[in-house]
Amino acid sequence: MALGFVAMAGRAAYVQVLGNDFFLRQGEVRYARTLELPASRGRVLDRNGVILATSVVAQSIWAEPSDIELDDPKLAQAAELLGLSLAEFKSRISKGGKNFVWIQRQVDEPVALRVKALGIKGLHLREEYKRHYPEGEASAHVVGFTNVEDVGQEGIELAFNQALSGKPGSRRVIKDRLGRVVEDTREAIPPVDGRDLQLSIDSKIQYFAYQKLRDQVIAHKARAGSVVVLDARSGELLALANYPSYNPNQRQNLTGEQLRNRALTDTFEPGSTMKPFTIGLALETGRVKPETLVDTYPGRLTITGSTISDTHNYGTLTVEGVIQKSSNVGTTKIAMQMQPREMWETFTAAGFGQKPQLEFPGVVGGRVRPYKTWRPIEQATMSYGYGLSASLFQMARSYTVFANEGRIIPATILKKPETAAAGAQVFSPRTAAQVLKMLAMATGPGGTGQRAQTIGYSVGGKSGTARKQAGKGYAAGKYRAWFTGMAPIEHPRIICAVMLDEPSAGQVYGGLVAAPVFSETVQQALRILGEQPDMSVKPHIVAQAVEESL
Repeated sequence: MALGFVAMAGRAAYVQVLGNDFFLRQGEVRYARTLELPASRGRVLDRNGVILATSVVAQSIWAEPSDIELDDPKLAQAAELLGLSLAEFKSRISKGGKNFVWIQRQVDEPVALRVKALGIKGLHLREEYKRHYPEGEASAHVVGFTNVEDVGQEGIELAFNQALSGKPGSRRVIKDRLGRVVEDTREAIPPVDGRDLQLSIDSKIQYFAYQKLRDQVIAHKARAGSVVVLDARSGELLALANYPSYNPNQRQNLTGEQLRNRALTDTFEPGSTMKPFTIGLALETGRVKPETLVDTYPGRLTITGSTISDTHNYGTLTVEGVIQKSSNVGTTKIAMQMQPREMWETFTAAGFGQKPQLEFPGVVGGRVRPYKTWRPIEQATMSYGYGLSASLFQMARSYTVFANEGRIIPATILKKPETAAAGAQVFSPRTAAQVLKMLAMATGPGGTGQRAQTIGYSVGGKSGTARKQAGKGYAAGKYRAWFTGMAPIEHPRIICAVMLDEPSAGQVYGGLVAAPVFSETVQQALRILGEQPDMSVKPHIVAQAVEESL
């Protein structure tokens, strides 16, 4: 008996003194819990405070498998309310741990309350936050979406996930054997909600641009399309839309075609929209003047065995006429007077071949090969947009050169103070003004972009139509149609770039397919921004048939 008492005293000493911490922890595990207090994710707002993304309360249903009686007849009712078969409902319970398993996340409030009203033992509700996107598919590629854990997966939600997420809090409690909270054991640590994020996007311009793009893609039976609208003075992104799109509130059965943010992630040969940079370099270096004559007869030019052609024999053109008529031959003859290094430096200074510094995932930089490897025919084709690649966003930003007295300005998707953006000088103000005049001519009588004209606002821009690559060559009958321009032309306020991929309803030229989207988007955007018309409002007569160079 004495030995027994000694053993019991030794065990008591071990439990209460030597091993005290261990046994306290084991006991606490059985009655104490740390509950996470979720933080509310910050809102995403447009430049005027319109909500693009917000968090709303949603109920999630979870279970304690050890407490649930699988033969409870009310399980069938719960499964039906949640859109599950009884077998699937029971499978989710049995696959979980002993104390916790999710049954269904982010259930609509009325459904969750009806499940709760069934009074099934071991089935509980937990309040969470669910992301809601009021602008739907129009802003999907800008805002993106989060997963069920409220972590950003695409777009702004991904790019600024840390700032939007905030920091969850915690609450230490004691629970009874039925899982009910008896008391708090310490002061709760409150959650820190995520901060709101204000974008440069204007939701009205965004919606209108998406709507016009979608209609044009459908009308011309195109594979896809994109549109980008930039503030020409601040570099702020006012709209960015793609079609096909998706509804971020209903993401079942999404495809890669719907998710791709083509305006930022896809690169193409820009075609004739590159010609203003080639002509700008020639003007800058004094090799030509706007009135210099260029002989394009007979509409063809052969370089090292390869033939470059125009759609018509334009004969003798001025340099202004080369842009107005979009002459490949004229552009090539001017380009071949320059050194490859000069062209490469100008293209890279305008942002080509460089990854844009935009706060957005998936942004690509396109490609401009090192000038030392250029052959004569490659220098020729690069002068009118073949042999290099760029995204639609890069094309839009590059045209800030002509809207800002020769300076290319940085672009942003966040709202900035009302100040003019600083930028790097690419051309002199005089050269930029000369090219700007040529861009206005390209949308006027005799130009290839007449359908870009708007009512009340002067415009300028350049169309482009590039064959699609297929392996080492080009696919027959497949094109990408571009139009990039700005308005009002004397003091540009916005830049708009449009691309349609594989239009197949009979028309393929950028001046016919992409320019109308530019026209309607620009006109509406300028009105929304409160820009006063700079032309008398009168009906514009647009040519029924416009030809342009490939």
